[in-house]
Amino acid sequence: MNLSKILPASAIALALAFPAFATAQSTPAAAVDVFIGTGGDGHTFPGAARPFGMVQLSPDTQVRPFRQSYPWAAGYRYEDDSILGFSHTHFSGTGHSDLGDVLLMPFSGETKWEPGYPERPFSGYRSRFSHQDERAEPGYYKVRLADNEVDVELTASDRVGLHRYRYAKGAEAKVMLDLRSSIYDYAAKNLWSRLRVRDNTLVTGMRETRGWAAGRQLYFAIQFSHPLTARSLRNFERDVEYKGFAGPADKVLVEGKALAGALEFGVPSDGQLEIKVAISPVSEEGAIANLAEMPGWDFDAERAKASAAWNEALGAVAIEAEPEMRKMVYTALYHSMLAPGLFMDRDGRYRGPDNEVHQASGFRYHSTFSLWDTYRALHPLLTLIQPEQRNVDFVRSLIESQKHSPYGILPVWQFHGQETWCMIGYHAVPVIADAYMKGLKGFDAEEALKAMTSSAEYGPYGGLEHYMKLGYVPIDLEPEAASKTVEYAFDDWTIARMAEKMGKKDIAARYYKRAQNYRNSFDVKTGFLRAKKSDGTFREPFNPVLSNFGSDYTEGSAWQYSWYMPHDNAGLINMLGGDKGLQDKIDQVFDAKVDDNVYAHMEDISGLIGHYAHGNEPSHHVAYLYNYAGAPWKTQKRLTQVVATQYNTSAAGLSGNDDLGQMSAWLAFTAFGFYPVAPGSNEYVIGRPFLDKAVLNLPNGKHFTVRALGLSKDKVYVAGVTLNGKPLAQTYLRHDQITAGGELVFTMSSQPNKDWGNAIGTRPYSQTAY
Repeated sequence: MNLSKILPASAIALALAFPAFATAQSTPAAAVDVFIGTGGDGHTFPGAARPFGMVQLSPDTQVRPFRQSYPWAAGYRYEDDSILGFSHTHFSGTGHSDLGDVLLMPFSGETKWEPGYPERPFSGYRSRFSHQDERAEPGYYKVRLADNEVDVELTASDRVGLHRYRYAKGAEAKVMLDLRSSIYDYAAKNLWSRLRVRDNTLVTGMRETRGWAAGRQLYFAIQFSHPLTARSLRNFERDVEYKGFAGPADKVLVEGKALAGALEFGVPSDGQLEIKVAISPVSEEGAIANLAEMPGWDFDAERAKASAAWNEALGAVAIEAEPEMRKMVYTALYHSMLAPGLFMDRDGRYRGPDNEVHQASGFRYHSTFSLWDTYRALHPLLTLIQPEQRNVDFVRSLIESQKHSPYGILPVWQFHGQETWCMIGYHAVPVIADAYMKGLKGFDAEEALKAMTSSAEYGPYGGLEHYMKLGYVPIDLEPEAASKTVEYAFDDWTIARMAEKMGKKDIAARYYKRAQNYRNSFDVKTGFLRAKKSDGTFREPFNPVLSNFGSDYTEGSAWQYSWYMPHDNAGLINMLGGDKGLQDKIDQVFDAKVDDNVYAHMEDISGLIGHYAHGNEPSHHVAYLYNYAGAPWKTQKRLTQVVATQYNTSAAGLSGNDDLGQMSAWLAFTAFGFYPVAPGSNEYVIGRPFLDKAVLNLPNGKHFTVRALGLSKDKVYVAGVTLNGKPLAQTYLRHDQITAGGELVFTMSSQPNKDWGNAIGTRPYSQTAY
């Protein structure tokens, strides 16, 4: 095989960098286990995708009733033993869901129009399968359908999913195309759909749905390696079936809300059928044009390209570690590179939040931003290890979305160009500010700052007008008021940081002042963040565990949210009475004896260690707070506890929703030995490493190496640190220290070094009271 014809030069160089069959097992992609997170509440999918691609081609095992949808947020659940079909769009790790577009299912024999139920898969086109007959790796998925007697293989490019089906000898090759099926399905979800038989090898169509995002349109083009010999299309809303031969001149069009097609291909001489499915946000013609991204019918070559793309992306970090940890961290990096996803045609056209078609110029439009989750660690990680242009694409996509927004605001939780209004805050702001503060070029800073301030002053966010007037969100006028107050305050601080660097002193001063609003909802008497009423009094009665959950706080309690002022941990320490006050409070968070039922009724509270809830994002920075109070050895102790109990290599290896990679990005950063507590600060707080060696191959071509000397299960504490051969007294790293390249070396010990990092001058210093 001539690699130069199918692989980019950079991927070839990466492949050659590994010793000859230094064993395929040594490649980054080979270390990934895509099944981690597909069980429990991880909500990841095992199917085929490219890094940040538009197609996520994966098996769906979910049952249809909407009320049962949560466990199947990614379409697939490892505990299941039957497959509904293979659809082309999926979220990775979300708590809510949608998508599952263009479902295909191969079969032979009698045509069964309904999917059937898991307990009776033979009653429909659903088929049982065994994990023994299932295999997956980045960019590739394979399974045998036991009832349908078909071997299925899947791979993908950015915009095209490729299926290869092998039928039993002498069996008729048939495929069910079901446009009724969705993830988080319900009866009225489909607003409209269309199937068009263009000729005997090409079918196109579209679907418009009103799920998590209302009025979402997606177009597709399906090309077959063998010509159709027969087809039957059904409109289930009208109970009408259209049969007939699909010849070259037969242009059949069927429209309605509930469409499916049974497509027949006779008995292929080699028993094999391949199918390409291209998707488009713009039109059927756009989808047809996107098919050109995958010329020919060489499945193995396309699989090789997908593998090379993943090795190139994952090769941004070279890891040496014991096998289980290496697998966990490379899988975390893999999950961190599934979103934001490309969402534009090959000609640069995309559909924006106004549902109109726009043209991208000089960047690639991406969507699927779970910003309440991902601004914390995912985007800082991508800024550090992904090419500059890719990060520019993300930032420009946010800015362009603001231009097209009917509300003139940056995205909140956006997918396929459409807004869901999920979660709180205006967290596109810290993503842009953090990128700017770290020197990312390629976007207009003036334009970006204007988009940020427009979102922070005119956005239709809950209680924003009261926040600007009173300095906090009042609970008698707006739910989740305590959480909204502190998250708005952090976003405001990142605006101030960027404005200050741009020389906009008036804007910086205004937002630095707003960033202090978190103090207005902090009760120094109880030591907790609390909801305050519009008359200035705290709401009573107050219980830090149970107090008005779902109203005062967002997916959490006072025990999770009271430490959320990452831009001003010095201020938090002062309000708690000093270093000991903070240490004692965080000790109480972790050491509390909490009854298993206390949080049972609370949404997304999982991964509990005392009151610490690693399965949800507000807790993710908490273990690092000890550094600010002069006790980094306690951070090291807690991180050891968190990694040991919240991550493993089983299907249930994530303690909560991965949330488009945030849970995974936390593990990746923590394994390196540092974490971005406050995006926009240009600081990373030092924890402890979990890898023997990690080499970050930086976007600027330099390399930053982290080594852990003497690392073992018994040696979990940091005895000392050197940077480029010199002792490092400070318990943080600056971004420029990393991007300059060099070597960070940890010497590990079985005993804590309580002298390192307890002096005032050694602590993270960018978070101070303004």
